[in-house]
Amino acid sequence: MRTKTRRLGNSRGIQDPKPLPKRRRLKDGAEILVRRNTPAARRAKKAPRQGWAAASKEIAARSEDNLVWPEFANEADADWEW
Repeated sequence: MRTKTRRLGNSRGIQDPKPLPKRRRLKDGAEILVRRNTPAARRAKKAPRQGWAAASKEIAARSEDNLVWPEFANEADADWEW
């Protein structure tokens, strides 16, 4: 299969030739890999952020959901009137 690159904002991209997504069963998205300097597309193994909600609930249940960075004020915060 042959295709052209196209401008996509500040980047270059390729448009999938019609047989490619069907042949590779790429419905909702794909992972792009580079093997030996050759790009390859495959079905995404899982949805991005899959399992994050359950992991967050688990962390909260263990009371480990404190801030990583402590809250800090800016130098001029005391001068502000609300």
